Amino acid sequence: MPRKKILQPSLSFRKSDSVIGIVGMGYVGLTLSVALADRGFTIWGIENHLETLSKLQCGEPHFHEKGFASRLRQALAKGSLRFVESLSEIGNSLSVYIITVGTPLSASGASRIDMIKKIAGETCHHMSDDGLVILRSTVRLGTTREVVLPLLRRSGKSFMLAYCPERTIEGNAIEELSHLPQIIGAIDEASLWRASSIFQHMTATTIHVSSLEAAEIIKLLDNSFRDVSFAIGNEIALLCEAAGLDGQEVVNAANKGYDRTNIPFPGFVGGPCLHKDPHILIESMQRYDYAPHLISYGRQINKSLPNYVCQKIRSRIELGSGTGHKITVMGLAFKGHPETSDLRASPSLDLVAILNKIYPDAHLCGHDFVINDQAIRKTGLEAVSVEEGFEEASLVIIATNNKRYQWLDIDLLTKRMVTPRMIFDVWSVLPVSVRHDAQNYTVLSIGNSAAKEKLA
Repeated sequence: MPRKKILQPSLSFRKSDSVIGIVGMGYVGLTLSVALADRGFTIWGIENHLETLSKLQCGEPHFHEKGFASRLRQALAKGSLRFVESLSEIGNSLSVYIITVGTPLSASGASRIDMIKKIAGETCHHMSDDGLVILRSTVRLGTTREVVLPLLRRSGKSFMLAYCPERTIEGNAIEELSHLPQIIGAIDEASLWRASSIFQHMTATTIHVSSLEAAEIIKLLDNSFRDVSFAIGNEIALLCEAAGLDGQEVVNAANKGYDRTNIPFPGFVGGPCLHKDPHILIESMQRYDYAPHLISYGRQINKSLPNYVCQKIRSRIELGSGTGHKITVMGLAFKGHPETSDLRASPSLDLVAILNKIYPDAHLCGHDFVINDQAIRKTGLEAVSVEEGFEEASLVIIATNNKRYQWLDIDLLTKRMVTPRMIFDVWSVLPVSVRHDAQNYTVLSIGNSAAKEKLA
């Protein structure tokens, strides 16, 4: 059973709430399922994608996170975690449902809530009287009250409703779920404390906010703030380059020993959250006739970087239109630290698409320390090892901040390359000495004017 006691004896944890249905076994739902199963809850994980469901039932997660697979298998072996295709397979025995289905952007850039509507409707049908529904998906402001609440009311059943956003970082979610404060907003005090009684078994701190909308916007602001912060680092690097300065040197010196300046180092910014959440926040504010200009511009800066990298490469080297030129992109996941296998909204794939247009006859290869060869081939790239990636390549692009790339023997690997022997180190993960002391090859990076001068 859960290990911790709740803080309010008058609103004690209900024994029936120890069995929970979590709908949607994406990154958010699956990590939460394992975390709660570790705390003594019995979790029913609902996943309608049959290939994913089959893997999960065999104890195989569909994404990479260090040590996660063993935790998943332990929960399955204990019987504290089970996976099914639909709520109908569980019946009407559950009193708590947590909705974690995806809310991707449509082709027009608007947030989709069709899955929220569908699952909320199914939950209404299956939940018992006095059930608790917790929405955890990222949604535009007002969705819980305006979409989920009316559906629950139409069911004719008594219920409680809360919104509790997920705020973990991919690659370290299980660790963070054990200590990150959980934000909780609800339709009333009873719902607030009941939701808290569940999450207090997982983390020591729950933070109550005054409304569903306050909880919803906190999630959007968290990721929008990070996106803007990264955009500041990228813009500083770009303006330094325009002024003939080394952006990496400037940022590093500005930050050192000066706590009031903490500029992020430049690099690609992507992934399903930072790519999507600023757009959802901007969309949310349209009804209030307010345009978040800074958030919008920050997203534009970060989104533009793959094109900037390609244009900078194109201005420095000419591969020509003939066949045989080899380009290798290393680091295909949307980030490399913490390591993840997630290709969703990866700037590296945007980069590949632009390279295909600029160099249609080039031979494009890909490498990633985490993503398997089959998944790499599905992107249209030839899957290669590090050594194979450098072999006969004219250009190698290190596109993520995976720390394993910093230990490459660049002097040795570049000997395998052919003219013009160029490396574009997007995140500047290679040691400074590699960039400054390069012999017979050139290293470019975001904000690096020294490389520009060397090639002139």
